[in-house]
Amino acid sequence: MNDELAIDVRGMTKRFGHRTVVNKIDLQVRSGEIYGFLGPNGSGKTTFIRMLCGLLVADAGSGTCLGYDVIKDSESIKGRVGYMTQRFTFWEDLTIAENLQFVARIYGVKNRKQAVRDSIEHLGLADRKNQLAGELSGGWKQRLALAACLIHQPRLLLLDEPTAGVDPKARRDFWDQIHRLAGQGLTFLITTHYMDEAERCHRVAYISYGNLLANGTVAEVIDQARLNTWSVTGNDLAKLAEQIRDLPGVEQAVVFGAKLHVSGGDAAKLENAIAPFRTPGYEWERVPSSLEDVFIHLMDQSQDNYAQ
Repeated sequence: MNDELAIDVRGMTKRFGHRTVVNKIDLQVRSGEIYGFLGPNGSGKTTFIRMLCGLLVADAGSGTCLGYDVIKDSESIKGRVGYMTQRFTFWEDLTIAENLQFVARIYGVKNRKQAVRDSIEHLGLADRKNQLAGELSGGWKQRLALAACLIHQPRLLLLDEPTAGVDPKARRDFWDQIHRLAGQGLTFLITTHYMDEAERCHRVAYISYGNLLANGTVAEVIDQARLNTWSVTGNDLAKLAEQIRDLPGVEQAVVFGAKLHVSGGDAAKLENAIAPFRTPGYEWERVPSSLEDVFIHLMDQSQDNYAQ
């Protein structure tokens, strides 16, 4: 990773009718960086990515992607980025090799046959190259999609929820590939809902209903939230959550498995609220807020732009 910016945009805005789905977003991503883009469904993440790669024209804003003007040079950008969509969009009645050959043809890749062979080898697809795409599991479809994104040797990959619907091992293998490629200088902007994946990014940004609410390293984003959190164990945590959720000082009470996390921005008010419930039936412990605590906190603080 270096200090050269692969993405450097300011004020990026997109409206559909009366609704602003991306609102004056500034974002800088360094070359070789893995940048996580977090936010709830409908927050504007996909729209922002499509503006970056030239599939949508911004209504306002300026900046560069890979050194090209995001407004004027969209065609130049398209040929230098790889875009992996949320859904599998390849031809299920073609084999892995045939799909890659077709994509290579679209991009006008030189030495196409060799490029396809190299892609199949590098992504571990050799044993399945003649298998129909429609017969692949979610993890193998994901690997095919990544191979297709890389076939034209892009400098930037825009991945939109690339691991949705795949098993934990496939997710881990996918992220190992991402870190290997980033080590070779490739830049990534990745949307995800998985907190463990966000924590594997060099930096993250949180967008909600079109607005960028936080960005930085995971530690910086957690610190920016200034959220105080208590962890509780004991019986019937769901009932306890209902009892305390609306008390002054309690901003959220969320059950995580066998624990309840109770959080608020004002430490003193939060302690006063929970004091009557610190009984022998429960064990309370002050804990550092997690990225998921902050994620939920930011969601709760956001205003739905459908209400505009």
